[in-house]
This record gives sequence, C-alpha cells and structure tokens, in this order.
Amino acid sequence: MISPIFYIFAAMMIAGGLMVVLLRNPVSSALAMVLSFLGLAGIFTGLNAYLVGILQILVYAGAIMVLFIFIIMLLDLKKEEKIHHNGLVLFIGILLPSVFMLQLAGVLMTEQTSPTAPELNFTETVDDYPEESIIHKKLKTERLPDVHLIGQKLYKDYNFPLQVIAVLLLSATVGCVTLSKKTSNKSSD
Repeated sequence: MISPIFYIFAAMMIAGGLMVVLLRNPVSSALAMVLSFLGLAGIFTGLNAYLVGILQILVYAGAIMVLFIFIIMLLDLKKEEKIHHNGLVLFIGILLPSVFMLQLAGVLMTEQTSPTAPELNFTETVDDYPEESIIHKKLKTERLPDVHLIGQKLYKDYNFPLQVIAVLLLSATVGCVTLSKKTSNKSSD
C-alpha cells in the first residue's frame, strides 16, 4: 500500500508545477518551482533514495533556483507582455499534453504485466573493480556504493558530455549577463 505521505509530496509537486505555469510574476513562478522540487525530494526520500533527495534540495532547490532568480532579477522582468495565441499554437498546446496523458494511461494499464527488475548480483561485478577501491570493498560486503558508482560513471564514462553541459551553462549565464547589460545601457540613454 502506498503511504499517504507519498500523496502529500505528489500533491506538493503537482501544485508547484501548476503554479509555475499559471503565475504571471517570474519570481513567484521560480519560487513555486522550489515547492515542486521539495515535493520531488520528498518522494525520492520515501523511495529510500536519500542521496538523490538531498541532491534535489541542495543542487536544484538551492543552487540552480538561486541562479534562476538572480538571472530573472538581472533581466529586470517587471511586466509580462500579453501574448496573443493563434489557433495552431493553441491546438498544438492541447494536443501534446493529451498525447502525453494517453501514453501515461497506457503505461499505467500495463504496469502489472511489465517485467520486474533483475536482482542485483554483487559477486559477479566485484571483480570489475580494483581490490583497493572503495567500490570493491563495499560490493564484497554486499552493500551498494551508489555514490561512488555514480561518480565513477559520470567522470569516467560520461566525462565529455559533462564538460559540454558545463560549457553550455556557462555560455547561457554569460549570454544573460550580456542581454541585461544591453537593456540597462538602452534605458540609461
């Protein structure tokens, strides 16, 4: 049976997501996104994924949202321009969520017949790592060193995509600063 706490955190997450879309003030939308991240962190913690839950709060609700709010304030978005929707955009905006909801319903209906995840076998994978490593020692005691495995996977197998993402984030931040600089120069003229 699913715990009632799951539904509370899920409701927090959905309410935060709706408020992000419906609120007109960008700062309020960013703060509503923090509520959504907190709900998601609660769900991860309920699934015994404590590391992911803590990372959700520290990285997303903390660092990235502070960066979002900083950029919003830097761009000085005081008033949102009224957007005029044409028929095609409105049609696509209704069609895409409808297709997504149909797909989600299909997945939920086949949940009982879907195969289960295989059992973890620590003894087979323990020989893949050097004996002096922490991963080898933890796998030997049949404990899953998830933090070390994630770190090794990120920096060993996905190092190049990680570096590309870092460069993209840096260039986006520099672009925001440049855009806000041009806006402030025009307003001073």
